[in-house]
Amino acid sequence: MMLDVFEHVRDPFTFLEKSLTFAKYFVFHIPLDLSVLAVLRNTPLLSVREKVGHLHYYTKDLALETLKDSGYEILHWNYTQASLSSPNRSLKTKMMSIPRKIFYWIHKDFGVRLLGGETLIVLAKAKNS
Repeated sequence: MMLDVFEHVRDPFTFLEKSLTFAKYFVFHIPLDLSVLAVLRNTPLLSVREKVGHLHYYTKDLALETLKDSGYEILHWNYTQASLSSPNRSLKTKMMSIPRKIFYWIHKDFGVRLLGGETLIVLAKAKNS
């Protein structure tokens, strides 16, 4: 299990490639920090870099492609609904829940790319196993 790990690593590709030898199946939990709103506001990206040490920022597609490029076969993925269900949500996050619910209902992937607020859970295996 790699829960919120490779966004902290200076070279995630090498890290992920070397990790292939440790198991046949892998579960990844990946924060999706990169969104239109985060880029426009800029502060959220700098904040997660400073407060929790994220060196890399992902959208769903960038995260999945990073895993594929590093030798993983994606078996299943899903959003975790982090911003809508986390018990420790900030006031800003709570206020954004209404527009997020609307955009997520219209088109989940577009809503996540636009407004953020999601994490990804991924089941993968080594491509050559």
